[in-house]
Amino acid sequence: MPLRVIFMGTPDFAAATLAAIAGAGHAVAAVYTQPPRPAGRRGLELTKSPVHRLAESLGVEVRTPVSLKGEDEQAAFHDLKADVAVVVAYGLLLPKAILEGTRLGAYNGHASLLPRWRGAAPIQRAIIAGDAETGMMVMKMDEGLDTGPVALAQRVAIGPDMTAGEVHDALAASGARLMVEALAALEAGTLRLTPQDPDGATYARKISKEETRIDWRLPAADIHNRIRGLSPFPGAWCEMPAAGGVERVKLLRSTLAQGGGVPGAILDDRLAIACGEGAVRLVELQRAGGRPVDAAAFVRGLQTLPERLL
Repeated sequence: MPLRVIFMGTPDFAAATLAAIAGAGHAVAAVYTQPPRPAGRRGLELTKSPVHRLAESLGVEVRTPVSLKGEDEQAAFHDLKADVAVVVAYGLLLPKAILEGTRLGAYNGHASLLPRWRGAAPIQRAIIAGDAETGMMVMKMDEGLDTGPVALAQRVAIGPDMTAGEVHDALAASGARLMVEALAALEAGTLRLTPQDPDGATYARKISKEETRIDWRLPAADIHNRIRGLSPFPGAWCEMPAAGGVERVKLLRSTLAQGGGVPGAILDDRLAIACGEGAVRLVELQRAGGRPVDAAAFVRGLQTLPERLL
């Protein structure tokens, strides 16, 4: 018979799994998600998370605690009498009382090939590091940071020019299918768990503001991986000489190119840019206050093509 599930998640990435679980016929007892946050141009409107909106459309109770450490919140979680908790990009640490608050425990959909890239930004870190593949894993959660035993895994290739947004979408779809498969095996009593090998563990720390500015002195491959690993959010950027000063430009897509020169030098009108070693060609860019455009449209929008980017 279908499982009674508590779902815990927040962004679009998690919403794909919630939709798949509901579509598979499991009973979603409640959804936990981050509270509505200020959004909009002025930051005055409270906006519900994608998971919150989906849960409401499914007629599922939504809970938005700011913490799960209190006894009252833990009791309320336990009172749902769920079979299992499913956690995908939720955003809160789960204390032991929550991890053990369902009959079968808590299972996490994690976007990396554990133990590689434990932590907050596994998709971005895999691309920035130049990994040729990543994947989704369903893991039974313990009190460590992404250290629990793995139930199922599915590998996903990272193409040489794929952005974090494209890998995100591929993994979201893969993760949704994988979690439904895991729940079916859990329901049948056939789900097997394999402990992680701690050798080779890496930590996917959050992206810092300092990392988003491109340093043209780096090798072309490193710059290319950083541009695509930060696209579309938060976005890599550089500065461009403009009338009266400089203008900030977001770099959304690139590819490796032939050529070389002084780092930051613009080598042609197709926006091949010299790096510390080699060159990259900028494929998609966005000026401040503008929309993303391809390189040709970007160049047409300039009065004069500068000699270099800063």
